[in-house]
Amino acid sequence: MLDIDWMSLALPFAYITVLGGSLYTFSTIYRKRKASQSANLEPWFPPHLQRNIYLTLLHMEPEAGQEKAPKVPDSVIRAALLRRAIEDIRRIIQIRTSKQALNTLLQRGSVGDDLNQRFIRAEKEIEEELRDVVTEANALAPGWGQTIFQSANEIASNTILRTRLEEIENRAAADKEWWEKRREAIKKDFLKELEEDSSTKGSTKTASDDEGVLVDSGTPAATPGGSKKKKGGKK
Repeated sequence: MLDIDWMSLALPFAYITVLGGSLYTFSTIYRKRKASQSANLEPWFPPHLQRNIYLTLLHMEPEAGQEKAPKVPDSVIRAALLRRAIEDIRRIIQIRTSKQALNTLLQRGSVGDDLNQRFIRAEKEIEEELRDVVTEANALAPGWGQTIFQSANEIASNTILRTRLEEIENRAAADKEWWEKRREAIKKDFLKELEEDSSTKGSTKTASDDEGVLVDSGTPAATPGGSKKKKGGKK
């Protein structure tokens, strides 16, 4: 029968126990600290106003002096839930468009890990929000959860299109005004250049006429002298 020296094995076991306890304590403290930091981070999105309105309508409390709360029509609750889904669609679009840019900035080291933690938490929140909206839609009308986001996406797309059209129309008036001013400025510059060219041509013509007059006045003075010499020769 083997004789085991437990005293010699006590030290390695004690070392392993202390090491395991230290690692467990460190991991626990680290997870709690990360969770505390994540909780203290600023949310990626502002407060969900449409969700708050829907929950307020769904859980209205009775007013003072009344035993029961006023009943909200189902059509109003459905409209509030649809508005909530539309806001969720907008947030999904924003997350999808921001994810690639954020990954690029993280690879370059341009942003810190706090921003990435905020983004990851926003992704988790929007996933939970989508599941909650589907559950609420199916509770209001069976099967509505399968089509609510399709309807919300169509409404959101039409809203974005109308907003862009309004921006283009508003910008068209400003662009037209700018172009009218620009055309007037070009017209004035062109007329100014024509006036300068005409004045330059007029001064050049006047100078050439003056030179012609001087030449003509010198010619008769030379002619009498020449005639006298010719007369002297005949004599």
